Amino acid sequence: WYHDNLTRHAAEALLLSNGREGSYLLRKSNEREDLYSLSVRGKDSVKHFHVEHTGTSLKFGFNEFSSLKDLVMHFANQPLIGSETGTLIVLKHPYPRQVEEPSIYESVRVHTAMQTGRTESDLVPNAPSLGTKEGYLVKQGKIVKNWKTRWFTLHRNELKYFKDQTATEPIRALDLTECSAVQFDYSQERVNCFCLVFPLRTYYLCAKTGIEADEWIKILRWKLSQIRKQLEERNATLSS
Repeated sequence: WYHDNLTRHAAEALLLSNGREGSYLLRKSNEREDLYSLSVRGKDSVKHFHVEHTGTSLKFGFNEFSSLKDLVMHFANQPLIGSETGTLIVLKHPYPRQVEEPSIYESVRVHTAMQTGRTESDLVPNAPSLGTKEGYLVKQGKIVKNWKTRWFTLHRNELKYFKDQTATEPIRALDLTECSAVQFDYSQERVNCFCLVFPLRTYYLCAKTGIEADEWIKILRWKLSQIRKQLEERNATLSS
């Protein structure tokens, strides 16, 4: 389940498409030479955790392993991981590096091209971002301005919120392609707040810590930048 130079984006794609809750893999981190990343599939998203190589040992959370064999044995016993957001994940299913492919392939009978006037640039579609995040946030109500704790999940260009982590149906799904801004908010009598600006409503949310609020803002702003980039590329293609 060690995937060497697999990128964060590719790891999320693999685990979301083919994995299940508790699937995990280890890969090199692109942040530092001495870091590895453990990517783990949660219910609706993928989380990433650092594994540090000190030269003489491997550090993971509060644990330290003297050899790679000890680390592998630890993961074989299905440890429980807790993140800063309070999410708990059991490592159940290692995602193998070698995935068996079927040996039978369909033979080609007809091969021709449709005359659509497309160019080489059309061969690479604009894929939506796979950056994900989830956790509890406190949300202000629309009509009655009270505050309630809700479970939020960020997947592709949708931010959904649920009554709690066990709920299967979201209360609402926010389309981030309609969001114009994400920023810290100091207008509320609460700390660690930020807001999402939509045409018909501004959503006010509060995190448990300033670090967590900053993480949400960073990934949401990154999502918006990717959406704008795709829109600009689409408009440039249409105008040309």
